[in-house]
Amino acid sequence: MARPPRPVRARAVARHRGAPRVVAARGELIVERDPDRPSGRLLRQAGMEASYVDLADPRHLEFDYLRWMRIVLGAARARRVLHVGGAGCALARALAAADPDGRQEVCELDAEVLELARRHLGLRRARGLHVREADGRAYVARLPDASFQAVVIDAFLGARIPRALVTVEALRDVRRVAPLAIVNVVDDRAGGVLGAIAAGLREAYPRMWAVSSRGANTVLVGAVAALHLDRIAARAAADRSPARVTGHRALAQLSAGAPAPRDPER
Repeated sequence: MARPPRPVRARAVARHRGAPRVVAARGELIVERDPDRPSGRLLRQAGMEASYVDLADPRHLEFDYLRWMRIVLGAARARRVLHVGGAGCALARALAAADPDGRQEVCELDAEVLELARRHLGLRRARGLHVREADGRAYVARLPDASFQAVVIDAFLGARIPRALVTVEALRDVRRVAPLAIVNVVDDRAGGVLGAIAAGLREAYPRMWAVSSRGANTVLVGAVAALHLDRIAARAAADRSPARVTGHRALAQLSAGAPAPRDPER
């Protein structure tokens, strides 16, 4: 749902130059037309690239980390997925378009984001897709055990994941609900955010690893069962934004000594 700001790309095709770039604006929320892809729409929130969808092709994923997430979910054969954080619901829509008999459920807390997504990002009712305005952690807490095959956490306040979504207690609840957790992390240069979330994930899941490149986004994964990391690594390396897989040991070293976030004592 988020990645850092990047420079605006130069218009590649002359016939798009007269088209307005801004489609809609509401406070810190801005929807832009992609000058290089006429059906592409980018949602910015407070300077962050919050979501990108292709109105003509819901299977298209512009953000690299979303393609990496799709690779992981495909390797795990996860068809019932809960998405905590939605924005334009790009990943959920892509998965539902590819597998309408699956179940993609999205919790998005921001009602304005959902309204913009419905009016300007092509978000519609679709087979296999359900979107609700809800607090993700509270919703997970109400779910029965083993309700989903995977939970994707891709929610942000500014450039940070809300702490309440990635405490040890929250991630243990995710583990109760699904055997696979995937977390999008926009890290600081010192690696403190990534190390802290990895430390929490390590307490909730017996296996963890990551998919990343030289960019700012890292996809952290916690799993109950082993996956074919060699296959995931090969597919991630073949992506148009090639990524590498970092295994459990390296992540454990990164998170060693990092304080895992915990719920405040009551």
